[in-house]
Amino acid sequence: MIKGDECRPELETSSENNFVELGGSWRAPFYEMTICFQKPLGQDEAGTCDVQKRSSPLFNRVVRVEENGEAEGEFQGRLYVLPKGSCFMTTDFTHVRDLIPDNPNTGYNLIVIDPPWENGCVRQKEAYPTLPNRNLLYLPVQELAHPAGALVVLWITNREKLRRFVEEELLPSWGVKDPTEFYWLKVKSDGSLIGDLDLFHHRPYECLLLGYINVNREAESGSKFKVLQGSQVIMSVPGAHSRKPPLQKYIPGPKPPRCIELFARELGSGWTSWGNEPLHFQDSAYFSKK
Repeated sequence: MIKGDECRPELETSSENNFVELGGSWRAPFYEMTICFQKPLGQDEAGTCDVQKRSSPLFNRVVRVEENGEAEGEFQGRLYVLPKGSCFMTTDFTHVRDLIPDNPNTGYNLIVIDPPWENGCVRQKEAYPTLPNRNLLYLPVQELAHPAGALVVLWITNREKLRRFVEEELLPSWGVKDPTEFYWLKVKSDGSLIGDLDLFHHRPYECLLLGYINVNREAESGSKFKVLQGSQVIMSVPGAHSRKPPLQKYIPGPKPPRCIELFARELGSGWTSWGNEPLHFQDSAYFSKK
């Protein structure tokens, strides 16, 4: 994290910001984040950095972090860790089409989607706001995809009714072809399952559906990327929030790939993250100081 006091107000005295509420306020267009970033001072002052600041509108705008240095953002008394080369947009569903590239060649080769599926249990706990499932039919996934091909990764729940909707309506509406199942099996640090496999409401695994847009499997069989072949299982210890599985070898198109996550709650270096709270898990409270 950035050293110095230039971007360090009195923190940890306020509760975490609720970006969903703030983004829905009439004040949203006026909220700004102060971004502090380090820049090397030059060869004659090796090992030293200059901490610079700039302000950026937070909601309904694309915020880009430079490639050549660490960055932190300050907003309403909280610090946020901003990975280098990351890009994020904090909006509700009505602004999602603002993500569509002006030039198709700047589209994305990896599109990860982790929707807030309708779920009675989640609503009761008020863990996060959900979205009517049919609204997802209007996500501009095909317009976001790179013309040279894109891998679409969709996290879904274990409900059979949802699975039918996804396979019969949602994926076809996005232009996703030949979906393949991946399973994320959640284990403890000792390698044992976090729960019984036959528990109906708390199964220790999640399902991902992976498919391609703009990719001809036969034509690409001899290219550098590996075409998806059958179901696979990914095993890992779950964190406080969802993690992205290692899927680089399945991504078509030019390298390095352009990657985007929809309904993101965290940022990644080199990734574009969109949702109504992409900074949620970037709060410095979720990071340990070295």
